[in-house]
Amino acid sequence: MGVGAENTVPSRNPSNPTGEYSDGKDPGCAPQQRPSANTSVAQDGDPPPAAPRKRPTWGRRLEFVLASVGYAVGLGNIWRFPHLCYRSGGGAFIIPYFTMLFLCGIPLLFMEYSIGQYTRLGPVHALAKACPLFKGVGVATVVISFILCTYYNVLMSWALYYFFNSFLTTLPWQSCNNTWNAVGNCSSGFPGNASHLQSASQQFFDHRLLEKSGGIDEVGGIRWELFGLLLLAWAIVYLCIFKGVKSSGKVVYFTAIFPYLVLFALLINNVQLPGAKNGILYFLTPVWSKLFEVKVWVNAAAQVFNSIGIGFGSMISMASYNKFDNNILRDTLIVSLTNSATSIMAGFVIFSAIGYMAHIHNLPVDNIATDGPGLVFVVYPEVFSTLPVPQLWAAFFFLMLLCLGLDSQFAMAEVAVTFVMDGFGPRVLRFFKRQELLVLAVCLACFILGIPHITKGGIYVFQLMDHYTAVVSLMFLAFFEVLAVCWIFGVKRLSAMIKRMLGKAPNIYFRVNWLVFSPLLVLIILISSIVQYTPAHYGTYTYPVWADSLGWGISLLSIVWIPLGAIHEIYNNKGSFLEKLKTAVTPTIDLESEDEPYEEKRSPESEALFTSSA
Repeated sequence: MGVGAENTVPSRNPSNPTGEYSDGKDPGCAPQQRPSANTSVAQDGDPPPAAPRKRPTWGRRLEFVLASVGYAVGLGNIWRFPHLCYRSGGGAFIIPYFTMLFLCGIPLLFMEYSIGQYTRLGPVHALAKACPLFKGVGVATVVISFILCTYYNVLMSWALYYFFNSFLTTLPWQSCNNTWNAVGNCSSGFPGNASHLQSASQQFFDHRLLEKSGGIDEVGGIRWELFGLLLLAWAIVYLCIFKGVKSSGKVVYFTAIFPYLVLFALLINNVQLPGAKNGILYFLTPVWSKLFEVKVWVNAAAQVFNSIGIGFGSMISMASYNKFDNNILRDTLIVSLTNSATSIMAGFVIFSAIGYMAHIHNLPVDNIATDGPGLVFVVYPEVFSTLPVPQLWAAFFFLMLLCLGLDSQFAMAEVAVTFVMDGFGPRVLRFFKRQELLVLAVCLACFILGIPHITKGGIYVFQLMDHYTAVVSLMFLAFFEVLAVCWIFGVKRLSAMIKRMLGKAPNIYFRVNWLVFSPLLVLIILISSIVQYTPAHYGTYTYPVWADSLGWGISLLSIVWIPLGAIHEIYNNKGSFLEKLKTAVTPTIDLESEDEPYEEKRSPESEALFTSSA
């Protein structure tokens, strides 16, 4: 990389992934830090060093908060939390959920914000400076976010499909009188325990939207309607993030606020429906015996991690665009508590509607409640078909889903762009000329890799990817991230960073959690996830052995960078093995300089490249 090697003033450069200084000296690093191999000193007649160029920042603090809330509050709040709640003890599930939130969620979100804001770097380079031995954790977070990008937008194509179909005179999932319906086993309502029947909305999802094949080994052709909608979804994402935080920061005013307007409207409408009370009671009634099941606590922790986004690198990336003294403690509390409140509100919205459907079809609530995409793409469309002006409710609901998904997609795509710009900025801009073209290349790559999900066997590919990426890989990444920052980098250094930014050190609540509870709970969750591992499945469909093996390969795509990064760091250090190891665990983050750390300075050549991309 060697960016800024021509400068004679020692300065941190986010575009330099090694964190090296142009004169080979790092005033805030340990003595073992190696000087840059391509260091050069400005000669007489060379152009003077360029003036400092600060990293772009959010236009307003509110933009960062809305972007973080939009990323944290996603589709999982709408379908996963309500289902986990009723399946894991109803109201009793709230106890392990909030326990994990206060012992892991809030402290670790504050930790990620602190690392990102202080270093002003994305997850790869920020974590490499906190603990060089585990620099692979940062790479792993970028990889997992990129993999998620490739299939998460498929959900947006589904939402767009339902959104456009909501404007038809008759909602196409209302009846069995369509060419895609299997008339012999189609029911205009919920079939209950009649296993040979399917609801009209289920058949619309399976036979019209997906044109689902018999299994993952029956790929079938591409669903060209979904192909076009997936392209449209990526076009929307690109137009929202191509200018970085300057463009996405404005979009979140709508995409983060509009879903709450729809949720409140649905809540007011749904609680007045007949049978809504039964659904809400089913959602909240405590089953205290569930508290003694380890799986319930693991589910609670997994929901907190997935929902807030711990371990994905997105929160580190977004915080890296903050001003140095931004009050991230306040933002941490706003984002985490808003996310949890949204999950609970979504539970009331969803289960009041499910109670209503159970009432009109004279069925038990548990015959209608379901998990995953089926909750929002099968059950809820059926609810709209029974309400006055169903097209209006359906259009607003699927527009809400689109906003929720896009906010999360913005953040995950930004992780990849931030990684490239921090590590290879000038080199990449020499090729792409403008940052907008780099963002376009990232979006195009994700679109191409998402095509297998929109084939007729795509739902099986989607479920396989989601299981092995969002469940298996995430817990490994979270554990090593917490290990690197909380135990190796250390609570003392982390507290010193926060004191420099906020003017006061974190209180004992955060320090105790970082030192004891958060690392131990993450370790317990990781072990429990391994012990209780179950192969992926989609409904009653069981994946063949080769597909499960492929799933593990997908998991390893991110996890493998952790040991590879450690081996690479130790191998490149000098001295005996113990000396190499000592250097590898020595942080290179400047905690002593009086200036704000990591002020970015560039050579005239690289400054011209960045200026042309602005």
